[in-house]
Amino acid sequence: MGVTNSGAALVATLAILPLALLGCGSGDEEEAGRPGRAPAEEAATKSRERVQAYLDAMIAKDVAAGRNQLCAPSQTGFESAATGPNGDFADHFTVSEATITDVRPGTRGQEVSTEITVTAGSRKASRALLFTVTRSGADWCVAGEAPGGHTPAPAATP
Repeated sequence: MGVTNSGAALVATLAILPLALLGCGSGDEEEAGRPGRAPAEEAATKSRERVQAYLDAMIAKDVAAGRNQLCAPSQTGFESAATGPNGDFADHFTVSEATITDVRPGTRGQEVSTEITVTAGSRKASRALLFTVTRSGADWCVAGEAPGGHTPAPAATP
């Protein structure tokens, strides 16, 4: 007794099917952006990227690049506020350094603490700013900015 061609095909399909199913997941990995990446890790990474892009725009005085990091509702009127006397892109000062010091979940989204060094004439000052980053559809955006920030969490000891 031999195995017919259709019987051999069925055996081959049944042998391959479990291997093919190993690649199928619950979708959690795809939602997190890439396989093996947890949603919390993605939120922190995307938030850090958005705020870093905004800080880089501040240093470069690139108002359009800064506006592109904001959530849509915040983009309206951004340019006049950002270049005004107290705006992040005002002409009378220069942002010489900007560092992200902490990223953590908050009540309205991810909270990204920064330290900004500003120079105006011969005066130099450092200020803490706290950015709130949220998910808007499939993308992440800066939803808010306020004075202050969080102290970095202590490093875990082994």
